[in-house]
Amino acid sequence: MRKILIAILCIPHLLFSQNTISIIPQPASVNALSGYYTFSPTSYFEAHDFNAYTDAFAAQDLFISYFNLPIKTTSKQIGNFSGIVLQYDSTLQIPDGGYILKVSQNTISITGKNSGGVFYGLMSVLQMVENPSNKIYRVPCCEIIDYPRFEYRGMHLDCSRHFFSVDFIKKYIDYLALYKMNTFHWHLTDDQGWRIEIKQYPKLTEVGAWRDGSMVGHYRDQTYDDVKYGGFYSQADIKLIVKYAAARNITIIPEIEMPGHCQAALAAYPEYGCIDTTLTVAEGWGEFPDIFCPKEETFTFIENILTEVMALFPSQYIHIGGDEVNKTRWKNSAFCQKLIADNKLVNEAGLQSYFIRRIEKFVNDNGRQIIGWDEILEGGLAPNATIMSWRGEDGGIAAAQQNHYAIMTPGKYCYFDYYQGNPATEPIAIGGYIPIEAVYNYEPIPAGLTPEQQKYILGAQGNLWTEYITSPEQVEYMLLPRLLALSEVVWSQKENKNYDDFVIRLLKNFELLNRTNSNYSRAIFEIELKTFPGENNKGILLAALINKNIGNIQVTKRVCPIDSSDAVNFIYESPILIQQNACAQFQFNMNLAQSNSIFTTPLPATEFNVNFSKSTGKKIDIEIPPSKKYSADGPFTLVNGIKANTTNGWSGKDWLGFNGKDLQATIDLGVKDSISQVSAGFLMDRLSWIYTPSAFEVLISDDGKKFKSVGKLNVATGKTLRNETVLSFKKVKTRYVRIVALNYGKIPEGNPGAGSMPWLFVDEITIE
Repeated sequence: MRKILIAILCIPHLLFSQNTISIIPQPASVNALSGYYTFSPTSYFEAHDFNAYTDAFAAQDLFISYFNLPIKTTSKQIGNFSGIVLQYDSTLQIPDGGYILKVSQNTISITGKNSGGVFYGLMSVLQMVENPSNKIYRVPCCEIIDYPRFEYRGMHLDCSRHFFSVDFIKKYIDYLALYKMNTFHWHLTDDQGWRIEIKQYPKLTEVGAWRDGSMVGHYRDQTYDDVKYGGFYSQADIKLIVKYAAARNITIIPEIEMPGHCQAALAAYPEYGCIDTTLTVAEGWGEFPDIFCPKEETFTFIENILTEVMALFPSQYIHIGGDEVNKTRWKNSAFCQKLIADNKLVNEAGLQSYFIRRIEKFVNDNGRQIIGWDEILEGGLAPNATIMSWRGEDGGIAAAQQNHYAIMTPGKYCYFDYYQGNPATEPIAIGGYIPIEAVYNYEPIPAGLTPEQQKYILGAQGNLWTEYITSPEQVEYMLLPRLLALSEVVWSQKENKNYDDFVIRLLKNFELLNRTNSNYSRAIFEIELKTFPGENNKGILLAALINKNIGNIQVTKRVCPIDSSDAVNFIYESPILIQQNACAQFQFNMNLAQSNSIFTTPLPATEFNVNFSKSTGKKIDIEIPPSKKYSADGPFTLVNGIKANTTNGWSGKDWLGFNGKDLQATIDLGVKDSISQVSAGFLMDRLSWIYTPSAFEVLISDDGKKFKSVGKLNVATGKTLRNETVLSFKKVKTRYVRIVALNYGKIPEGNPGAGSMPWLFVDEITIE
């Protein structure tokens, strides 16, 4: 994977050249011209119709926020013209939402097709503004024709797990607007808090909006505070935010979770659950067993809520959740079982479909459509439902094949609560690893769909769940700059996308984001290192994936344990051969003249510790290959001398993951050697369905064909993230060493994924 440093340094003069057109997302067509339009104290927006006037009025705020440019809006020319002419023309021969932008030394003109085209053109102008001195603001001359690739361009924010102020929600919407997103998916209810005022049911916010404590640290730690936490948006707040977003051509889709993820609602009104009990608002994360009981009075309750929701949100879609429904309460309910039998439903999945269909009919009768997570496919899809495909792409594919619309938001590319850099240096996150390049390279149209089926893919969305995101600054950190990559996925034409070029434009946008003190991540500057076997499997090669002609990385290499007296400093030129314990630190030196104007603190260094044993760098074969999602550097990951760092969690790039399978790895030591101990590192994370093995065995062979066991042990369930399993035995001489780790077996009841086969994750095998 090429990291940002490749693109930054390969064309340093182009990056900040005076007449570079730097817009994200990349327009469909750009023609750069000579000269500049320079703003004057009399510059203004001249809007020729009401929609253009509305766009200009909203854009004014952003021009002030980023450049303190107080551009006024008028409907006609004023005096000696120095304005920006804005108008709509439905006859333009470009797709909906498009615009034509022309910048000359005297004027700027933007003509929009419809659906916010003028506003999008203004956002392009805003990104192009240069500020070479305190009093000069200018835009390079150019001609741009631009339009979106996808109809749906969305970003989500979970305000149930953690609550964010009205002012921050408006700032979040501004980020979306700046990068031409058109949908804000607002997650307002869940087990941990009900965030929307419903006048008919005041206890939803009096009780459901507040919890008596919150989980602190990671889920696996199971620790809590006792601080009362909560908040909610009044209907007046919501009307204000909906109006604010609409002015920026953003539709807000509210999500009201059902039939699961509703413990906060049931804490307020327990009579709509399946058991007679008193509940509290959930303080921890994960799935909970209490769900809405599909009684007539429950449907009345939900319909009354949705009536108030639809009055507040004019969106075509209402999101009704439908994900992660624990159906145990239904299975144990005599009422639910009778309902299943009376309606000739197959099982509880059929009952969920029955529930969703009832809600869909009500929403359709009120002129709206429902969206649900891909679990609503289970038991049969409601007639008019749109799917959000989050558990991979299968849900979206299935929906499109059934002629249902789908929005692609697979966790592998679109979950911005995952780590974007080295977990050891990142804020705590739920897990996973989605660097910005992975987001950028995502293709929302799944392979295998026919051209007709492809029409049902509306677009894509990024999701930002907030179990571990407690502040606005942390929201920004997880959102930015991955939002910019996603904006190019959903807006730009596929043939115009280029990651290296995107990186160049990204640097200019970092300067723009600095103007509002946005807390964006710099993880993109982490140096990506790969390991490879040395010649004849002697040692390892540590490679930084860069072009040596375009910049420099300062390397400090030491023998470990660290001893400053033996430190060697050099500029990285080619892969480094390591044949003993070593510590290596890679520091990217950004040598652009303007770098100080972008970052006021040093870029992070990347550190690796290599610990040698008799297996390090040796040839290794694996009988069953790991999952493609968790394959790291391939089998060599297990003998590269580098143990996974689990500070702040784990990252998939450090492990080999086997989905329900055993590990059988055979290591060739090259020559017969004496050994007496073999160890391996295994991951334990119940939340992610990852378990340490049930048994660990070591076998040896002189010829690589006939093996005999030298020891086997049963492995206790791991208690920490990374667990070292060590097997010692009487010293033997051998050439081939086989390691067998047996999958844990079915996940026990009471745990996430109960009854399913877990993952087995392995990182490093050490032979002594």
